[in-house]
Amino acid sequence: MSLSSPNRRRVLVAGLSAAGAGLLGSPLWAAPRGKPKKPLGVALVGLGDYASMRLAPGLALTKHCRLAGIVTGSPHKIPQWQSRYRIPDRNVYSYDDLERIADNPDIDVVYVVTPTYLHAPLSLRAAAAGKHVWCEKPMAMHADEAQSMIAACARNKVRLSIGYRMQHEPNTRRIIALAGERPFGALRTVRAEAGYNGYGDTDPAQRPWRLRAQFGGGAMYDMGVYSLNAARYTVGAEPLAVSAHRSTDRPALFDEVDEHMQFKLEFPHEVLADCATSFGRTMNRLRAECERGWYELAPFQSYEGIRGSASDGRVFDAKVRHQQALQMDEDALAILDGTPLRAPGEEGLRDMRVIDAIQRSAREGGKRIVL
Repeated sequence: MSLSSPNRRRVLVAGLSAAGAGLLGSPLWAAPRGKPKKPLGVALVGLGDYASMRLAPGLALTKHCRLAGIVTGSPHKIPQWQSRYRIPDRNVYSYDDLERIADNPDIDVVYVVTPTYLHAPLSLRAAAAGKHVWCEKPMAMHADEAQSMIAACARNKVRLSIGYRMQHEPNTRRIIALAGERPFGALRTVRAEAGYNGYGDTDPAQRPWRLRAQFGGGAMYDMGVYSLNAARYTVGAEPLAVSAHRSTDRPALFDEVDEHMQFKLEFPHEVLADCATSFGRTMNRLRAECERGWYELAPFQSYEGIRGSASDGRVFDAKVRHQQALQMDEDALAILDGTPLRAPGEEGLRDMRVIDAIQRSAREGGKRIVL
C-alpha cells in the first residue's frame, strides 16, 4: 500500500484525536518503570533508507539497546529484514496492527522513521501502547502536533526523544559548551547552512514524498531543521523573532514545497543568525563570530567527518565510530537510568514553533514574526 493511499492514511492517522493534545507541565522525564536487566528492545517503524542504512547498522553497535522488531507497510521488505537481523515473526508488525505491540515484552522503544506527516500519529499510538518513543526530526508537521506527542508520552509515563543526532556528537557538544564559556567574548552573529543539490532528474509527475507538501516535504523540514537547531544551540538561547524568504530555481518541480529557504533569527542581546537551507545547493557550515574571534564546524551535519576550528588555533576533530549508535545508546541509557535526555520532546517542540513562524513569514513575503 503506498504512502498516498487514502485507506492507509486513515489507519495511520487514526487515534490522533483520541490521544488528544495536552498541556505541557509534566516533568521532562518520568521515573522508569523498572530497570530492564538487558538492553532495550527497539522496533523500527518505517524501513526506508535511513532505517536500513544508518539505524539498523547502528543498533548492531550499541550496548544499551538492540534491534528487536520492525513495523512496515511494505510486506516485501519483511523477509530480508528477518533474515538479516533474526527478527522473529512475533516482532513483525504492519501499520494496521501497531497497537498489538503493547503486549510484546521484547519491545521497549518504538523508533518512528517515516515521512514527517506520520510522526505524530504513529508516536501517539506507540505511546498509548506503553512504549517509549524515539522520533526522527522534524518532530511533527507543526507545533500543535508536537505538543500532543509530549502530552501523550507524559500521560502514558513513557519517554520521548527526538533524533537530533548532532547533539550527541562530541565536536558539536564542544560548540554547545562554548555558548556558555564564551572564550572570545560575547557572541555577535551565527551563520548556519545545510543543504544539498538533488532531484535533478525528477519527473514532476512522479515526485518523491520529500517534494510533496501533504507528506511534510520541502527543504525547510528536511534540511532546514539542521540550520535552525544549530543556530539555537550555538547561541544557547531561544530566538525572539524570525523573518524568511522562500525561492525556487525549478518551479515545475517545487510548486508545492520550498527548494531554497533563507531565514534570519533574532536572539537576545542583539545576536543575529543568518540561516539557509536548500534542495538545489550544497552547503554544510556552521560559524560563530564573536567580539574577539570565531569558531566553526565544516561540515557540521554530515554522517561522519565533523570537523572544526577556531581563531585561537584550536581544532575540533573528535572521532565517532557511528553517530546514530552513539545517539541511540545515550537515549537508551537515559531511559535505563532515569536521567535527562539530550533532546527530549520539548527540544523538538521549540524547533517546531520556530518552523511554524518561518513558514508563515515566507508565505507573507518575509514579514518579521515575533515569537
